[in-house]
Order: sequence, then C-alpha cells, then structure tokens
Amino acid sequence: QVQLVESGGGLVQPGASLRLSCAASGVTLDFYGVAWFRQVPGKEREEVACIPATNSGTYYVDSVKGRFTISRDTAKNSFVLQMDSLKPEDTAVYYCAADPMVGAPCFGYGYSFRGQGTQVTVSS
Repeated sequence: QVQLVESGGGLVQPGASLRLSCAASGVTLDFYGVAWFRQVPGKEREEVACIPATNSGTYYVDSVKGRFTISRDTAKNSFVLQMDSLKPEDTAVYYCAADPMVGAPCFGYGYSFRGQGTQVTVSS
C-alpha cells in the first residue's frame, strides 16, 4: 500500500522559513514525478512546485519562485519543500503528491498518490 505522509507544517511569522517533508512508503520515489500543492478553504487547489519523473528540472508557480525550493531526498525516499521568506498569502494546507507518469514540464498532471496535508500558517 502506497502512503505519502507530510510533516513540517506550523505557524510562523512573515519572513520566516519552513521545511516540509513528504515521506513515502510502499513505493520508491526515484523515478516518480513529485509535487507540492496547496489549498485555501473556498479556493481551488494550486500546484506550487514539481519535479518530473525524468528529474529534468524543477518547476514553480510564479508566486513562489525565488522563495521555495523543491528537492528529492533519495536516501530517505522522500522529497522536501523548503519555503523561505514566507508571506501571509502562503497560508494554506500543503499536500504532497507522486505519480510515475509525470513528464516535463510537470504542471497540470494528475497524481495517483497524495498525502493528507499539513497546515502552514504565516501570521504576525
């Protein structure tokens, strides 16, 4: 059974950093496309960052470029979203996702496996 579990969310002040992690079990992520999404109540889910299955680059939504970094941790069969210079508008539930068929560029793909989400709140 495939399971993705997020960790690292929390409450921080504007300008602070958080590091989200998505740990996988039941699947080896090395050749899977991976992504982070976020969702605010009443709004559509937004894809924030992704890495295609071919590992041919990283992709970001414009609002987080230069502040967020997505990367793999193959030793831990996980991937990470490093979030710096956080803003109140980054507040959302963040979800990780993985799928073996994600190409490049990797935005807009459907994902077979998703985590349950972790809350990120940026507030003074």
